[in-house]
Parts: sequence; structure tokens; C-alpha cells
Amino acid sequence: MALRSLQKWQGAGNDFLVDVVEQGSAPWWDARRARAACDRHMGVGADGLIVAAVGSSISMTLYNADGSIAEMSGNGIRCLAAAVRRATGRSDREMRVSTLAGERVVTLDLRDDSGVGSVDMGAVTLVGTLPGALGVAHVGNPHVVVVDNPDWDDIDREDMAAKLAAQLGGANVEFVEIVDEAHVSIRVVERGVGWTLACGTGSVATAAVCHQRGFTGNEVTVDNPGGSLRVTLSEGGARLEGPVRFVANVEWLGG
Repeated sequence: MALRSLQKWQGAGNDFLVDVVEQGSAPWWDARRARAACDRHMGVGADGLIVAAVGSSISMTLYNADGSIAEMSGNGIRCLAAAVRRATGRSDREMRVSTLAGERVVTLDLRDDSGVGSVDMGAVTLVGTLPGALGVAHVGNPHVVVVDNPDWDDIDREDMAAKLAAQLGGANVEFVEIVDEAHVSIRVVERGVGWTLACGTGSVATAAVCHQRGFTGNEVTVDNPGGSLRVTLSEGGARLEGPVRFVANVEWLGG
């Protein structure tokens, strides 16, 4: 057994455990340990676990709640940047973070361990659609966007999400209600997690697909169950802005 000192942060209700480690240190986390820590009944509880390796640069390794590896998280990377500042005493307003989806630039405005962060999300790749979907997008990870139907229940949505995701070998599925050209509302079934209170990459994917289909403009507020995120689309890519808040220091006896 080993005692790990973790931080718990959340962005619009999308919560993460963050372990800030020295770059080059021996890897400790694996799928089993991450799954155990994220378990909401037998562990600490979180949508994912992030290992932030800090040295001459900063890198992000993200485990989903089921122990699988994710390429990137728009909410998670804000939590990572905030946790690194808290653990190291750094005052950088801007951080460059290496992820499996490429380098991302995070800008933080924090006060008393809460505030707002924005992330340069890079290019959004729109790759057509699937039967029953509005569109498919890659934001470093795969997403399927579906226009929601108020007559569906969550069993219907989960069944549809599983079938659509399987066609891509795994994907996040967003159910969207289009409010107006600057405002949409989503619920997300995340790959490796299930229903989450917010999804940053899913908000970007939804904004990009809705814009491509002519429903929304370049700037969109995306309401998630846990809070609102702001997406700005441009020729250079997408930018995501949203809240970040410290939850707790955690001493976890993992093994």
C-alpha cells in the first residue's frame, strides 16, 4: 500500500483527482489503481484521474473512471493547471501542457482556489455523420453529436449512445438541444465514464457541429448539467472557457 497526496478539482461539475509528480519519476498509476481511486463508493470518487508530470515542461496523463486512457479533457486540463499552481507555488497565468492530443495552452484567472480558465483546444476535425446523428467531430478525441428528443428517456439515450459509439470504436456522445444561434444545451455520455455533469471537449464538438450545420454562430454558450462553458470557434481552432474550483486535498491509501 502507498499513500498518495492528491488534489480534487472540478470544472462545471466534471471532477478530477490530480496527482502532481516530478517529471521523470517512476510511473505508479495504472488502470486498476486509477479505477479504484475514481470509484465513488469504494474509493475517493471522480470522473477521472490526472497525472501531472512537472519539470522543464508539463505533461498530462488522463485515466477515465473505468481505468482507460483518454487523450484529453477540456475541463480536466483546467483542473490540472490549477493543481500544478497550487502544488508548486507557481504563479504562471499561462501554461503549456503536453497531452496525447497534442500541446494545449491553458490560461487561468484564479482567486482563493477558484476562478475561470480557458484552453486553446486546437483544430476541430469534422468527419461527416452517422445515421441518427447530427455530426461527428474529433477534438483530440472522438465525439458524436445527436439532436435530443424530449420523448426519449435515459435508457433510450444510453442505448443509442452505445450503438453510435461502437461504430467509431468508442466515442463520447452528446445529446444537444439548440436554444438559439448563440446558445445550446447538452448532456453527455462520456467514453469510459458514463453520464457526466459536464464535458469540455464535448462542448467544443457540439459547437463545431452545430456551426457547420448552420444552427449556431462562432461563439456559443454550452449549458451542461453542472454549469455553462463558452466556446469560440475560429480558423485557428477552438477556445474553451469555463470555471475551475478546488474541492479538497486527499490522502489516498492506494495499492
